[in-house]
Amino acid sequence: MTTFDDRERAFEAKFAHDEEMQFKAAMRRNKILALWAAGLMDYEPDRAAGYVKDLIQADLAHPGDQDVFDKLKADLGERVSDIDLRSRMDAAMTEAKAQIVADG
Repeated sequence: MTTFDDRERAFEAKFAHDEEMQFKAAMRRNKILALWAAGLMDYEPDRAAGYVKDLIQADLAHPGDQDVFDKLKADLGERVSDIDLRSRMDAAMTEAKAQIVADG
């Protein structure tokens, strides 16, 4: 093993870890958003839990956040403006990352 090989392996491990953390944060963000949206739509707890799964599935359908935005916008309609929804998505991601850090 050379120092270069060790360094390359370390970079690969860090990249994999960072990608895993980003995925976990996105899934937690989706849960936070789904529960918030379910509250706006007056969903009962069981239906809200199902909505969490639906939003996560929507996110996994295509890369990026647009699919999450589109589903929330379609479901919430005029209850929330586009700007407020984008802001809520950003805040939920910040909260999700903080929760992951706190969980260790």
